Amino acid sequence: MSDPFDPGRRDVSDPYAPEVAPFQHTEGTDASGQAANDSDVVTKTGTTTVGITTEDGVVIATDRRASLGGRFVSNKNVVKVEQVHPTAALTLVGSVGGAQSFIRSLRAEVDLNDAREGEPMSIHALATLAGNFARGGPFFAIHPILGGVDEDGSHVYTIDPAGGVISDDYAVTGSGMQLAYGAIEGSYDESMSIEEAQDLAARAINSATERDTGSGNGLVFATVTDEGVDVEEFDDVNEVLN
Repeated sequence: MSDPFDPGRRDVSDPYAPEVAPFQHTEGTDASGQAANDSDVVTKTGTTTVGITTEDGVVIATDRRASLGGRFVSNKNVVKVEQVHPTAALTLVGSVGGAQSFIRSLRAEVDLNDAREGEPMSIHALATLAGNFARGGPFFAIHPILGGVDEDGSHVYTIDPAGGVISDDYAVTGSGMQLAYGAIEGSYDESMSIEEAQDLAARAINSATERDTGSGNGLVFATVTDEGVDVEEFDDVNEVLN
């Protein structure tokens, strides 16, 4: 008989013993097959995304560059923010396939909830759902920003690769985050207008693209209010800087 305390061992005389293959270790993964440090993987993939709350809504801004390891520009016209809820949007950060799958799954659950409840879920519930997906799903190396508006006001959340959910007045993710945070710190004001938040977000993205090789090629804005989500693309950050 096989040893019940060692499922990896199987005595051929016991046809009912479990057959469990040992985990295959590959470079950059741990025994579970997950990235040894998903945060490092996200940083290496490039991009900069910003989310800023205001009294009237949320401004989300991203660059438009897709790169291979931050070293080679593979696409110059990527829209890295998508609507996932009637009044919420999510950025794409990290692995492209993982981010796209994550958004599709989140949209499906939001639509299902709306059909069952007859009204959109709260942004806090949406952020919790996103964190649960990130923690338990097969979404490799993602670190998105979720921005939304509901009856409780404007919200920005970061969803880390391990499923952690953090709410803040503003947030930045991606390889250019340190540069973008530096542009926002000291300038953010909770009473600023959406137009002022757009200008600040554009300056943050511009700061990142000046020095971060994984970020660049213009700007995408998502403006989220209680009326919905409006996404705009710009070829040059200077088009929106005041």
